[in-house]
Amino acid sequence: MTPTAAAPVTTGVDEGVGRTALLVAAARAIESRRPDALARDPFAEHFVRAARACARWPVRPGDVPEDADVADDPLWGRLGGYFALRTRTLDDHLLHAAQLGARQVVLLGAGLDTRAHRLDWPPGTTVFELDRARMLAFKQQVLDGVGARPTARRVPVACDLRLDWAAALTAAGFRPAAPTAWLAEGLLLYLPAAAERCLVATVDRLSAAGSSLAYEVKLGLEPAAVRRNPVYLAARDRLGIDLLALFDDEPRPDTAADLAALGWATVTHTPFDFTRHYGRGPRPEPDDALAANRWTFASRGPLPGPRGPAGTPR
Repeated sequence: MTPTAAAPVTTGVDEGVGRTALLVAAARAIESRRPDALARDPFAEHFVRAARACARWPVRPGDVPEDADVADDPLWGRLGGYFALRTRTLDDHLLHAAQLGARQVVLLGAGLDTRAHRLDWPPGTTVFELDRARMLAFKQQVLDGVGARPTARRVPVACDLRLDWAAALTAAGFRPAAPTAWLAEGLLLYLPAAAERCLVATVDRLSAAGSSLAYEVKLGLEPAAVRRNPVYLAARDRLGIDLLALFDDEPRPDTAADLAALGWATVTHTPFDFTRHYGRGPRPEPDDALAANRWTFASRGPLPGPRGPAGTPR
């Protein structure tokens, strides 16, 4: 692949929650340049460079300013390490689900996810990417600019996940009777509680036996000491991303319990479980901005993964 340089543009995805997708892309770009990378995303750098608001953000470990060791940087070290660990964990989960027979993958709030291009999918796999039209258009423009070719059938579906999106997905060729690997990475944290319940109910309704769902949540409003954590302050002061203002602060539903009541098998992990499993990633610290994060894996049928640490079953 020979990337084609393009002038940065104002996209409409570099504000609000869309800007967090660019933050994750920058973190993935930095991780990709590490010799011991947990995950590699050759497209992430191009998303960052294509958006005017973040064109000067770091995309390599050596770009991180005024820090001899990127691992000590609260933004690109700790938070970036969290995103890298999350990426690898969910990559492994989805590929394992595909090995068990799921040939439909649905990325809910796909953002700048490039799994349809960078993972080695079994033949016949379709990856549906659900997000707002502006995000999908920006993503397509960048991917076209670098000549990216998907490794699975890729189907973008423009929709608002706070509303009814099932019709758009089925109109795009989704088959409710087939096993599906669903992923909500970095999504539910920003949705109102009612929207989360509606989304999960829709996933349940559209899921055949053998389907799975992986998602990320926070356990609720964090105390003041945690809200002053350097991770949050660095994102706000250095990048203009106020994560705490973007997180929905309503009481959260117990989605794992709701799924269990519907007959799904669920297991819940902390991110630190996977730090121990993979040997790299963030570790607990005082007043930790990551301590409330949970990754849940649910399945209709045998739990497909991840093939990693034991979690907390429901």
